[in-house]
Amino acid sequence: MTKNAGDISEVIAMAWCDKTSFEDIQGLTGLTEADVIKAMRQNLKPSSFRLWRQRVSGRSAKHKNKTYSKNSSSFSKAF
Repeated sequence: MTKNAGDISEVIAMAWCDKTSFEDIQGLTGLTEADVIKAMRQNLKPSSFRLWRQRVSGRSAKHKNKTYSKNSSSFSKAF
């Protein structure tokens, strides 16, 4: 992935989106979760970075392997 302003903006938008997992970002851009965190730290204001980290830390939606699948019994019990 080339690192022009448009690419960085796209990565930031995907990282802020609750529906886009780190695995999706890696599949599309080749950036690992650590790379995304580094890009966010370098391109956001410190207060915005802290807010984002609070939102994504421990959030299962940012990790595909932690989200419920439609066939999961846990998912069925929740709904």
